Amino acid sequence: MKSLPLCFALVYLCCLFVASAQQAAKPKGGWQQPSVIAFKQLIDSGTDAKALEQATFRLFGRQNLTMGKTGAKVEATTVAWAVINAAPARVIDGKGTVLGEMKALNDSGLQALALEVKNFQEFDYKVEAQGMALVAGQVRIEHYEAPPEAKPQPGVPQGRLEKFDWNESKVFPNTHRIVTVYIPAQYDGSTPASLMVWQDGSRHADPNGGMKATRVMDTLIARKEMPVTIGVFIDPGRKPDQKPDGKAANRGFEYDSLGHAYSRLVLDEVLPEVVKRYGVKLSDKPEDRAAAGGSSGGICAFTLAWERPDQFGKVLSWVGSFVDLRGGHVYPAMVRKTERKPIRVYLLDGRNDLDNSFGNWPLANLNMAAALKFVGYDYRFDYGECFHGSKGMSASLPEALRWLWR
Repeated sequence: MKSLPLCFALVYLCCLFVASAQQAAKPKGGWQQPSVIAFKQLIDSGTDAKALEQATFRLFGRQNLTMGKTGAKVEATTVAWAVINAAPARVIDGKGTVLGEMKALNDSGLQALALEVKNFQEFDYKVEAQGMALVAGQVRIEHYEAPPEAKPQPGVPQGRLEKFDWNESKVFPNTHRIVTVYIPAQYDGSTPASLMVWQDGSRHADPNGGMKATRVMDTLIARKEMPVTIGVFIDPGRKPDQKPDGKAANRGFEYDSLGHAYSRLVLDEVLPEVVKRYGVKLSDKPEDRAAAGGSSGGICAFTLAWERPDQFGKVLSWVGSFVDLRGGHVYPAMVRKTERKPIRVYLLDGRNDLDNSFGNWPLANLNMAAALKFVGYDYRFDYGECFHGSKGMSASLPEALRWLWR
């Protein structure tokens, strides 16, 4: 009788892993890999070899394992490796430290290792057997718990999303882009709504994406923690001859360039088209308008408000590229030497952000924050552990929006 709970636990873990694999086979909105955390639990529990073998094939792919093309699998702060090799294998980091010996799962050389590791780190690894490297790569660990505001909330009405293609730009000719418009459920057209313009729009508007900005806006608007706000999510320009899955070719030119060109795209082209298509009323008060973006989109959001403080009074920027990509490194000095503009600025960055030939992103954002403080701006700078990307911002978005719209 004492072994019964353990048996139930093993059955539960196997079912959990199989369920995640089945979910991956029939994904909703994209492929999802089976759970790495559940895989580690199976290894730690000492479940039967056949179940572990099947779980390993599902997670890493039987063909990939056979061809020796299996890199590390990461979920939250759990990392897993697997190989097929006759000799016992182990995992070693870039400094030569042995992270762990792999566990033999069958008589055919299938081996696996799953570890819980420290958050906010990046390390090289190799899987070796008898001194020979079988697989090598790099792992980045950056995990945040998703804020509850980014999840569907009972009683919170969901806004609707509309999309259109914009390929008639005179500011950036021969480009096309998708514009996603978020219209909150509370908007009834009786009064002008606040406005928030997001750069790299599509991925941030996606309620199932990493940022889930529209879900957070749903929640905060329903709680009256931000005003009824229409979101205009603008993608960077793509060239006609681009491959569909390639990066937007005009992004760097549009986002990293200083000056008023991008503000003309937004104010003279995109926003009038939004009003024309959907009949929405937008407040013309700068304190009711915000610009948001990350990386090059972050400096772009600041440029929108810097060039047109009569139109945008709020900025949300994370891991902003205030470096010498197209001259953006001059902003801290410009801020210090220019009379304070009526702009409220939220910045987010972390010590693990980029450092390359264009500059050091953490230092650049620290300099921006110091310049804003020196001149007396209404600003907030959240500095933590984040790498370059949007994971840090996605975890902080509800609090950032509350502060920005307070």
